[in-house]
Amino acid sequence: MSDAESPGNPTLTPDAQTDDFEAVEVFPDSTDMDLRPGADNCYKCTACDVSCPVAEVDDEFPGPKFQGPEQWRLKRKEDEAVDDSIMSCSNCMRCDDACPSGVPLSQMHNTARGEYVDEEMDKLSREYIRNRILANYGTLAQLGGMFPRLANAVMGNSVVQRINEKVLGITAERDFPEFATQTFREWWNERGGPQVRSEEKRVAYFHGCYSNYNTPEVGKAMVRVFESFGYEVVVPKQRCSGTPMFANGMLDDAKRAAGINVDNFAGLIREGYDIIASCTSCSMSLRQEYPELFDIDGIEDLSAHTYEALEYLRIHEDLEGAVREASVDDQAFAYHAPCHGRNQGLDRQAVELFRQLDGVEIEDVGDSCSGISGTYGWKEEKYDKSMQIGADMFDHMEHAQGSVGMTECPTCSMQMEHGTGYDIKHPLQLLEEALV
Repeated sequence: MSDAESPGNPTLTPDAQTDDFEAVEVFPDSTDMDLRPGADNCYKCTACDVSCPVAEVDDEFPGPKFQGPEQWRLKRKEDEAVDDSIMSCSNCMRCDDACPSGVPLSQMHNTARGEYVDEEMDKLSREYIRNRILANYGTLAQLGGMFPRLANAVMGNSVVQRINEKVLGITAERDFPEFATQTFREWWNERGGPQVRSEEKRVAYFHGCYSNYNTPEVGKAMVRVFESFGYEVVVPKQRCSGTPMFANGMLDDAKRAAGINVDNFAGLIREGYDIIASCTSCSMSLRQEYPELFDIDGIEDLSAHTYEALEYLRIHEDLEGAVREASVDDQAFAYHAPCHGRNQGLDRQAVELFRQLDGVEIEDVGDSCSGISGTYGWKEEKYDKSMQIGADMFDHMEHAQGSVGMTECPTCSMQMEHGTGYDIKHPLQLLEEALV
């Protein structure tokens, strides 16, 4: 069975697994988020600690086992405050996959981070202000998208970068991603919305912040590829998926964004639309973190009807057949599977698909984390650790045949380009080149 068939969704092919994702109810008798009873499922095998990329490079980080079940056991017995080391968790969520007994580790980490930020963190501290800015990238991007050339000039200035590092703790080592001169939504409105109408094949695109403001070419590729298969594509109003908010413990912000997204997509689901994301962190957020953390009417439907773009086409169309019949000019890629793609069982899909495309050589550069983990690698005190985590990926990329990288995650693409200097493509861009 291919990796495209393994994530639980309600409309898979007949041979595929059909179990829907179910959030773990670790304390069903309470209306409050309390994960202490879920800690009892942990039998201290340390598989999560071994899988943790942060623990591998940071000797002071106690690892997922402590951040999850051990910390909640301690709180149950002694009502202790959340340990501040929870802010060193990068939210890569690899520990969820590693746990053999299904302990909801990332759910525990997200909840503990939220509690720590609410109750322990100084709201006037540099760390809190910095984290709040990074967590709400969509707000920053909205401002940058209004005046993209000015924003790019300012944010790309080395003096501004050094000031950001000194004042806010945002590393000056990274180049700030450029804003596109035309956002995806501006392009979408200019073209007049959907170009295909269908009663049977309908999808609603969750583009997220980065494809809208920074890489609209990815969103355009998604629309054109799906329309080439006869899908009606709609693009409802939306907020950030919440991924950077979860990673920084801003759960109130994430809940507000989730509520807006559920409201805007719920009616479309009832009309027969499925939700498609081109970013694996966005699809992970809507699929898993939303129902784990929030009790919002319609949130389970949103989770059950959310897919990553390539995954959806592999399930519902003969995508492999279409690719086998296509060809492109000779090119070679070094592919990195994002952690949030691995957590959805999608780590092999691009390699399996494009090895069948005439003219393409594609090599998986290993199962290591890229190290940037969204906002983690943008923090001054975490930058060196993020580069240490990513060193294995960089090395594999430089020894791969291709000198162009490929990944589904926008922040992984930042890290790949930063560490190697390679240009990076999204799989949808290559699929557009081959089929459209």
